[in-house]
Amino acid sequence: MMNQKTYLTVPLWILLAGIIGLLGIGRASAQQAVPVIVKAVVIDRFVDRVEALGTLRANETVELTATVSEIVTGVHFEVGQRVEAGSILIEMTNDEEHALIEEERSTVAEAKRQYDRLRPLVKRGAASISLLDQRRREYETAKARLRALESKLQDRLIIAPFSGIVGFRNISVGALIEPGDLITTMDDDSVMKLYFTVPSIHLASLETGLPIVSTSPAFVGRQFEGIVASINSRIDPVTRAIVVRAILPNPERMLKPGLLMQVALLKNLRDVLVIPEEALIPSGRDNHVLVVDRSVQPAIAQRRQVTTGGRRPGEVEILDGLKSGEFVIVDGTLRAKPGKPVAVIAVDSGDEPLARLLNREQKGSGQ
Repeated sequence: MMNQKTYLTVPLWILLAGIIGLLGIGRASAQQAVPVIVKAVVIDRFVDRVEALGTLRANETVELTATVSEIVTGVHFEVGQRVEAGSILIEMTNDEEHALIEEERSTVAEAKRQYDRLRPLVKRGAASISLLDQRRREYETAKARLRALESKLQDRLIIAPFSGIVGFRNISVGALIEPGDLITTMDDDSVMKLYFTVPSIHLASLETGLPIVSTSPAFVGRQFEGIVASINSRIDPVTRAIVVRAILPNPERMLKPGLLMQVALLKNLRDVLVIPEEALIPSGRDNHVLVVDRSVQPAIAQRRQVTTGGRRPGEVEILDGLKSGEFVIVDGTLRAKPGKPVAVIAVDSGDEPLARLLNREQKGSGQ
């Protein structure tokens, strides 16, 4: 029996279709780089923030009262008026004191004339030194009595002890005022004192001169900056917190005593590596990032474990695992795979809106 060979004939069009399909698969494999947006690892100024609530007090505050019982004869201020130091706010009955002062001034003037007249006579030997001493004592005694009367007159005047703003007045002209009666309040609001408490765990890093930033719901969008001026010498045994006093400039006189403030104490100022928070990939207790290795072509993603430090809105401090100038993936971390190629379609510099960068990514991925 003759051996017969069987040949399988494949149509030419099927062969060509297979070759074209293989070429397409190869081209698709070469185009599998995942489009991503990256951002450079930079060195930036970073601080730790201690949040607290505080209460404002005026730089100087006083309750004005009388020291004598008299009738009020003049009120020289309005509610909420700003007055200068030394301004007369209240006058009380003082006609008798004025008359006594005028009389005593005349006595002082006469005593001075007698003393001045006797001095040249003593030099010529026409009068005794003991008589000159007597005239000098009379002159000094008259001046002392004048000062005493002026002090009594001063007690019948309420004078602004410093420049500031006065509050409500509680007396009227013609009213009899008694010692201790509250006349009005007065505040120096050129600068404000902000009192707030800080947990004692932060005691080691507390020091005068630390900056603070405070806000209040009363002034939406406004920040008031100041510095720590003093720290209390005792820790509260119940709350285990310490009272801190900061100074806030108040040039616009917006802040008022008693206002509740939200305080951020800024401490441990330092220059550190910073990356966007969206670049972090949590994995249990560890954190990783995807770093773009651009030393090879195409660029590939590398998984890198990092040690994080402090945080602030949108950014994270990196203590270990990265170097300044490296690029981390901030968009595309879920699609990019370690060791696989990636296509950098944009570098987030912080100047361009994220929506525009994402739109560029969609165009780059063919969507």
